[in-house]
Amino acid sequence: MATNTEEVVVEHFSKPAPLDEPVLPEKANSNNNVHLEKPSSMDRLIADARAATEKEHKMTLLQGIRLYPKAVFWSMVISTCIVMEGYDISLVGNLYGFPAFNQKYGELGSDGTYQIPARWQSGLSNGAAVGEIIGLFINGYVSERFGYRYTVMSCLVMLAAFTAIFFTAQNVQTLLAAEILCGIPWGVFQTLTVTYASEVCPVPLRSYLTCYVNVCWGIGQVIGVGVIKAMLNRGDHDQWAYRIPYALQWMWPLPLFLGVWFAPESPWWLVRKGRVEDAKKSRLRLTSLNRETDFDANETIAMMVHTTALEE
Repeated sequence: MATNTEEVVVEHFSKPAPLDEPVLPEKANSNNNVHLEKPSSMDRLIADARAATEKEHKMTLLQGIRLYPKAVFWSMVISTCIVMEGYDISLVGNLYGFPAFNQKYGELGSDGTYQIPARWQSGLSNGAAVGEIIGLFINGYVSERFGYRYTVMSCLVMLAAFTAIFFTAQNVQTLLAAEILCGIPWGVFQTLTVTYASEVCPVPLRSYLTCYVNVCWGIGQVIGVGVIKAMLNRGDHDQWAYRIPYALQWMWPLPLFLGVWFAPESPWWLVRKGRVEDAKKSRLRLTSLNRETDFDANETIAMMVHTTALEE
């Protein structure tokens, strides 16, 4: 038996009026002003969904790249958010070796040197993980409620604010709070970037684009180590030796925010929200103008509708 979602979409997919006749108000969908050339029955919907599924599974890697170059690009843009997490993780452990950092946040030992106590080292090293667990839990609700793009952009704004806590921290307790707070959006990025990549890309590209998330994590660590190495030449009492690495975290949010702002929303999320017309527009923004393929946006949307209905 069809679900309510599937029934509504099938009605939306009803046969449009001829091109030389005006579209009557009663034939127009209540939520959309433009009719799509969609299946006129449940059987047609299922047939189109089956056709789209078969095309994706038969698609080669090169065909996927030619047809979905924009999906590859936007997926890489959003996955780059993970670079920030890898960057910060590489900072924490290395800053313990900076005399200026230890003098600012550590305690004076019996040997006359300043060191971060072991308990605080453990807290700083694991504080981000605590925040990430929180972010992982809340991401499911927030992203499904507000959409992937707005969730990512909100987290980028939060990171820009929380970076100020790193930069102005006067004690180790404040540093720990900054690690936990920054961990929340990082936890959101960990799952949301993978989900976005898997939803905007076809089957042949999905494994490569989801693995790119891990590549971004490694890139962030490499950048962090490079920054730390560049700070080694500063004096033992120069506070900028550790403040500059923290300040450089501000270089990520703005360009990423602009990139995500122009990125298309996940068509799967739009289908789940009943915004079928917007889902088709989003899917077309993710594909190229290559007319040599037998790509049919209507079939692809039908596959999403049918799959979503089965999941419900």
